[in-house]
Amino acid sequence: MTQANRALVRFGLLRLADSAPVVVAERRGLFRELGLRVELSVEPSWANIADKLAYGLLDAASMLPPLALAAALGLRGPPGRLLVPMGLSGGGNTVTLGRAAARAVLDTPEPLDALAAGRRFGSWLRGQPTPPRFAVVHAFSTHSLLLRYWLAASGVDPDRDISSVVVPPEQVEPALAAGDIAGFCAGAPWGELAAQNGSGQVLLGTSAIWRNHPEKCLAVAAPWALADPARLEALLRGLLQAQRLCEEPAAGSWVAPLLAESPLGLPLAASRACLPGGTATEHIRFHAGAAWFPWYSHAAWFLKQMRRWGWLPTDMDLERATRAVYRPDLLAPAAAMEGLDWPSGDAERHERFCDSPDFD
Repeated sequence: MTQANRALVRFGLLRLADSAPVVVAERRGLFRELGLRVELSVEPSWANIADKLAYGLLDAASMLPPLALAAALGLRGPPGRLLVPMGLSGGGNTVTLGRAAARAVLDTPEPLDALAAGRRFGSWLRGQPTPPRFAVVHAFSTHSLLLRYWLAASGVDPDRDISSVVVPPEQVEPALAAGDIAGFCAGAPWGELAAQNGSGQVLLGTSAIWRNHPEKCLAVAAPWALADPARLEALLRGLLQAQRLCEEPAAGSWVAPLLAESPLGLPLAASRACLPGGTATEHIRFHAGAAWFPWYSHAAWFLKQMRRWGWLPTDMDLERATRAVYRPDLLAPAAAMEGLDWPSGDAERHERFCDSPDFD
């Protein structure tokens, strides 16, 4: 099949290490072998991704699950017809503190679990003359909701004790180094880079808040996805194949250099550390633990947290909202073609294991 005859897919992503399956599928020719011509569009922010999907300038994107849900519900403008047919990654985010906060919070000989770390962080926050600026990558993000959940469980009011600001992922480390923010919650490799550069220290990975938590998902524009099921199936198969490759413990040795090349240009050592088999505190999962499956329970948790913070009406039908966006039925043919075991008997066990964070 010639390049011109392959189906075009305009795919949006940010400069993040958990973009690896998309980059691997494109660079290793997995999409091409499945009859696709995927054009990668590296965007400067999550807002750009959401807007371009809504206006038909992108067909698919690596997306934050809460943002996909928020966009579909019209919480950030006119409702966009977005669907989530699969997960792309799990874990990988860090809560990273600047030097001043790190000296106070981490100055202890005892190892800190998530709640102990949160309480020490809260004590430091309450000793500041004004609420310190703490960055998240988008208001409707896993980072924001996990951070709020952890802070609240630690006795910190996320609406009063910190001043939340939105900073695109690739800008959080420079902002920390410049002293513009006191810390951030962002995806890999930016927390690891802050630690390597000495601009900050990682307090904890988000897997300490919610073990095996979902992170990025595939979001597709509904008109595009439903117009050609075969094209969508090919996209899903390419990503599933790439996830398996990225999950291999030795994959970091060749995946990290791909991420360091154009178009992402990520820092090599920091990215390698965050991939499976790396040395970072927090690692990204791509395939293990059914990271590829779009669990309704995960979407429901995000929606419940959004309602908790007053972002959703109290009477909203969360199950209906979840099932309108999360579409595992669209993934089923591709998963079958790739020989994956479809969650059925293990679904209840998985949801007990992953349905909610590790503390209340």
